[in-house]
Amino acid sequence: QVQLVESGGGLVQPGGSLRLSCAASGSIFSIFSMGWYRQAPGKQRELVATVIDGGTTTYANSVKGRFTISRNNTKNTVYLQMNSLKPDDTAVYYCYLDSRGLGPAFGSWGQGTQVTVSS
Repeated sequence: QVQLVESGGGLVQPGGSLRLSCAASGSIFSIFSMGWYRQAPGKQRELVATVIDGGTTTYANSVKGRFTISRNNTKNTVYLQMNSLKPDDTAVYYCYLDSRGLGPAFGSWGQGTQVTVSS
């Protein structure tokens, strides 16, 4: 069993910044990728950013240039630095861990952390 715990969400004004963290623990034998998805009210869950073993990153077009994903392999932790936040970034943010390279749908997920961007 793998447990993921997200932190760092909250309320921020437009143009502000937040840093999300996701710490993985439990039976972790390998990590192919970790990353973040988000789900806004009434919308489907969407990819935000991923980082695979070796450091290659992927971002949704809507967050490129504003968000940065990073990973601490020693701590099994993934971070999402979010700058220049917009109201459209309001969502519950979920982290995942894919240990076998089968894709996030087959990985472990956290419970989510709420990010609200509003004045």
